[in-house]
Amino acid sequence: MRWTTKQMMAVALARFFENGKTYIVGTGLPLIGATLAKHTHAPEAHLIFETALLDGNPQELPTSVSDLRITYQASVLWPMYRYYGFQVLSYQRGTIAYGFLGGAQIDPYGNLNSTSIGDYHNPKVRLTGSGGANGIATFCDTIIIMKHEKRRFVEKVDYITSPGWIDGPEGRSRMGLPPYRGPRAVVTELGIMKFDERTKRMYLAEYFPGVTVKQIQQNTGFELDVSRAVEAEPPDREILDILVKKVDPQQLMIS
Repeated sequence: MRWTTKQMMAVALARFFENGKTYIVGTGLPLIGATLAKHTHAPEAHLIFETALLDGNPQELPTSVSDLRITYQASVLWPMYRYYGFQVLSYQRGTIAYGFLGGAQIDPYGNLNSTSIGDYHNPKVRLTGSGGANGIATFCDTIIIMKHEKRRFVEKVDYITSPGWIDGPEGRSRMGLPPYRGPRAVVTELGIMKFDERTKRMYLAEYFPGVTVKQIQQNTGFELDVSRAVEAEPPDREILDILVKKVDPQQLMIS
């Protein structure tokens, strides 16, 4: 049985969804993982989109969070200010399981940069910035999706757009951020990284079939604990069939 890198990532992301829980989902692979989970083990997972739509139930992959396919069976379409208010209220009540984020750079504590490469005032590259990512990273536990390259996994990000654990277990408290919310996992084309409960530093939890631990080390720009790494469970035929035939039948994102 064969699968592509993006298919493996989509399956890995889908495994983070649990039935009955609420998630903030963005465009791309998180949307694929969410749709796959809704078709399989988590049909009653509640999806929130930054376009202020709550509880959409897409039957096939929307191309973005503005695609009308996400409105199918949705509970409500709000003004944006109500979405942000719901996000804060949900944080206070602890009802959002995860928000899904990406970025151009990440450091060992899960701080994300999507603002600039190089000095902020004289950057080599100016990026798109935060959008709603800072609010999600501030108030919610997060799952991060990254391309696994040494230039992206760096010892120190050039700019903190979305806060992770800052510099360790007391970092968020010191900055006035909710101390018990933060990044929980990083999913790349090579595997899954998690964060140590005590130190809050990233470690390798799972490597995907066909990938070696050495390959991951070579593509990471900082020291990464690999002592707890295990091989990830590969997707089975039924899941792949649902992914290819129902979730993304046009192969827009997972070819």
